[in-house]
Parts: sequence; structure tokens; C-alpha cells
Amino acid sequence: MQATKPRYLFTSERLGFRNWYTEDITPMYLDINSDKEVMRYFPYIPNLDQTTAFITRMQQQFDEKHYCYFAVDLLDTQSFIGFIGLSEQTYLPMLSPFVDIGWRLAKEHWGYGYATEGAKSCLVYGFEQLRLSEIYAVAPLINQASIRVMQKIGMQFQQQFAHPMLLEYPHLEKCALYCKTYST
Repeated sequence: MQATKPRYLFTSERLGFRNWYTEDITPMYLDINSDKEVMRYFPYIPNLDQTTAFITRMQQQFDEKHYCYFAVDLLDTQSFIGFIGLSEQTYLPMLSPFVDIGWRLAKEHWGYGYATEGAKSCLVYGFEQLRLSEIYAVAPLINQASIRVMQKIGMQFQQQFAHPMLLEYPHLEKCALYCKTYST
């Protein structure tokens, strides 16, 4: 029996944002984290245990902070398509801790503007509901699709840097840092 989905924390025109369910583990692992094209700008393909640990970490972060990389559903079908959301990060000493906005969607949902639409809604949630003063985004320079999303949602380039967690991956280590500051 499938669990009844609760009301979404917030929605955009086509997307619903929520905390994670245990039943999200399998599609997150099989449809997203196991897809080499989806994961091409990451240092490794997460296994099932790593995917489960990620979802558990997001559930805990949501319980503690009222945000995480949210599980995202298409509203018209209530089908899970990946994540878009906010997460606390500590890997940049100059900002630590900071709130990052990020996304990872199943490949079949690329090209429809979901990442941009969802990220805009997450910025509104972060600024208006959580009262955050700034939100950052990071992507390897070679990930131009994510950098375009950052630009479309009004983030400003801050600097290029060598990502401390990607130093063993020369093709990924050069990253762009973007920021959006709350404005009334």
C-alpha cells in the first residue's frame, strides 16, 4: 500500500516540494543516481547505501532546519522526478556554514524548465519563509547547464575556486560560486 502524500510544503506552477519518503530511495537510486549522464559532473556514482544515507541526511536536515534538498513531484501526476532545494554546506572555509541551492532531476525531465522553476520557488521559500539573507550555488565550470540555471534565477557570479572536495578530479575541481542576496 502506498503512503498518502501530505500537503506539499510549497508548490510552483508545476512542481510540489516535500520532505523525503522511504519509497523515494529506489527511484532516486535507479532513475537518477545510477544514470551516468545525470551524474557526469559528480566524482562518483552513488550506490544504494549512499543514496539511502543522502535521503536520511535530508530528512534529518529538514526536521532540524525546515529545509533540505526537497523531494520534488510533478503536480499533475504526483510522480517523483528528483530534488531541488536548499542544504547547509560547510566545505568552503570562507563561507562555512552556508546555504546552497541545488538540483538533480531524472534525465527524462530535463529541458522542460523544471530546475529553473523549482529553484526560483526555493529562493522565495528561503528568503520569505526562512528569512535567509543569502543563498549560494556551486557548480563545476564544465557544468554549463547548471550555471545557466543559476544565472536565470538571478544569482550573481562571485568567484571561481578549486573545490576542496574535488581536488582529485581535475576535470571537476574548478568551480563557479554564485550568490543571491535577499532584497526587500
